[in-house]
Amino acid sequence: MATAEITRSPRGGSGEMFDAIAKRYDLLNRLMSFGIDRRWRKLLVDALELPRGGRALDLATGTADVALAIAARHPSVSILGTDPSTGMLAIGQEKIEQAGLGNRVRLAVGDAQQVEAEDDSFDAACISFGIRNVPDRPRALREMARVVKKGGRVAVLELSEPKGGLMGALARFHVHTLVPRMGALLSGAKEYRYLQKSIASFPEAAEFAAILRGAGLEILQVVPLTFGVAHLYVATPRKGLGRETVR
Repeated sequence: MATAEITRSPRGGSGEMFDAIAKRYDLLNRLMSFGIDRRWRKLLVDALELPRGGRALDLATGTADVALAIAARHPSVSILGTDPSTGMLAIGQEKIEQAGLGNRVRLAVGDAQQVEAEDDSFDAACISFGIRNVPDRPRALREMARVVKKGGRVAVLELSEPKGGLMGALARFHVHTLVPRMGALLSGAKEYRYLQKSIASFPEAAEFAAILRGAGLEILQVVPLTFGVAHLYVATPRKGLGRETVR
């Protein structure tokens, strides 16, 4: 089988921050989440409810963990994963080739705010741990609603800051103190200090659900995960609406 290449798009972002941590990104995720992130991703993949022979879009695919999980769960589905970081995509491409999935999983440099795809061209779209890094989140969500077919699924998995209770306090200590220190120590990159700030500034679940609705999506589920450390949002596009109602 021919080796697949990462498709490059001039409209993709630079992704420089994630380029700096790409080589140790997977290891750091496992260590800092105690491996729980794998279970979260499995829940996201299951929520997509992809049909046999369908197409899936994985935005902010990073090192292609979710794209590979979709391919493993759905042997007949093809997946496009996009990300602004060429460094992260290079790691993802290596994993795809090692798994022998280059015929079904394609990676491309791309911006979630401007998806290079026709309307209604995917059966499902998802973004995991990436929406908080998108400058214009409503625009990215509108793009997901645009490219997913009527009745298809849009899933967003994102970290959040737990509120209240002993477990919430412990989780906040983990995010605010341990995560940035561990990331800086193991990767030699200060970029992980950005993580605590981005999580703290991300909208609470009810507010983000409202943003999803405003982007033309009907909420099906909002699932808090592991004491609220993360949330899974599952929605479906509201097709047939005038553009002015979803801006």
